[in-house]
Amino acid sequence: MTPPDAVRTCPVRHDNALEPDPFLSRMRTEAPVTRVRMPYGEGDCWLVTRYADVQTVTSDRRFSRAALIGTDFPRITPAPIAQSEAINLMDPPTLNRVRKLILKAFTTRKVEEVRPWTRRTVDGLLDAMAERGRPGDIVADLADRLPLMSICELLAIPGDDRLRLRGWAMTMMSMNAADRASAVAAKASLRAYFTELTAERRRAPGDDLISALATARVGDEMLEEAELAVLAMLLLVTGHDTTTYEISNIVFTLLTRPAHLERLRADPALLPRAVEELLRHIPFRQGVGIPRVALEDVDFDGVTIRAGDVVHVSYLTANRDDEVFDRPDELDFGREDPAGHMTFGYGSHHCLGSHLARMTLQVAVGTLIARFPGLRLAVPEHEVRWNTESIWRYPRALPVTW
Repeated sequence: MTPPDAVRTCPVRHDNALEPDPFLSRMRTEAPVTRVRMPYGEGDCWLVTRYADVQTVTSDRRFSRAALIGTDFPRITPAPIAQSEAINLMDPPTLNRVRKLILKAFTTRKVEEVRPWTRRTVDGLLDAMAERGRPGDIVADLADRLPLMSICELLAIPGDDRLRLRGWAMTMMSMNAADRASAVAAKASLRAYFTELTAERRRAPGDDLISALATARVGDEMLEEAELAVLAMLLLVTGHDTTTYEISNIVFTLLTRPAHLERLRADPALLPRAVEELLRHIPFRQGVGIPRVALEDVDFDGVTIRAGDVVHVSYLTANRDDEVFDRPDELDFGREDPAGHMTFGYGSHHCLGSHLARMTLQVAVGTLIARFPGLRLAVPEHEVRWNTESIWRYPRALPVTW
């Protein structure tokens, strides 16, 4: 038996396709609030894995993201990904001010305006895949291209810059110690690019999302220059990364579960609910994300997190909590409330681009399975190669035939 006050080493990586991380799953049942050691950063931290406890840490003002600024906090990447001016390191009331300005510009209506463009783009990408002939590759032909094109369309990023920005974003997400210098350099390059671009859009705004953010006002409030630059950078990175990998993950999951795929084909109206359940079910990333700091002592069923302690949460284990989801390890398109998942986070830091991700996933997956009724893997399931460096979990290639 592990002593209750022991500090466990968090293995962080689990690369067996899309199988849930066994360490994180075990912690949810054996030690839902436990001390762990991460591979990078100073000192130990807490790991919180139950749904209700994750809700508390992510929504209770006794836990702070801003308190991380200037610290070498425990983490899974060699260098911190977040920047001090970023919204994901803000607390209320500063966070509330910035979110209001963002929501004024990044509306559901604005996302819906690009849905027809997204449909046309998906049609074009799938036309090209069909013309190249079998086998196709869902990663290269669709997933690696569509989300980047979508967010760049919203942000009006020049076409010649897009692949370079994608390369920097991928480099930032490496978990390898040897990549620390290049990750730091990639983040600096992205920051410099968006500092220049946002300043230009503030001087001469267009009808794109960056211009809308640059000119958005709530009363006399506007985004500061540094806030705007880091926010545009964050939108580019998070606006395509998660969706890129989830397209591949969802298609892999459907192609390896024929009954679910056939049910979705037979009832296309089920698609929005099915996407939510797939988002809940799929462990889309490694380990944990950005932690918080306890501002005062907080008790969790007899376990006390002290003021000043760093606290990580696992959205992945929250999504599989049997106290919230009936038969949580089953993929069930009939689940009554799959939208209660935490794949887009929870609380004041819930993903601001979740509406764009949902729209993109629905269009991409729905169009793909309707267009290719005989779609199937072109290689045995065990031959699909998976990423082993990034914080994201995804297939490097997903060969398909039809």
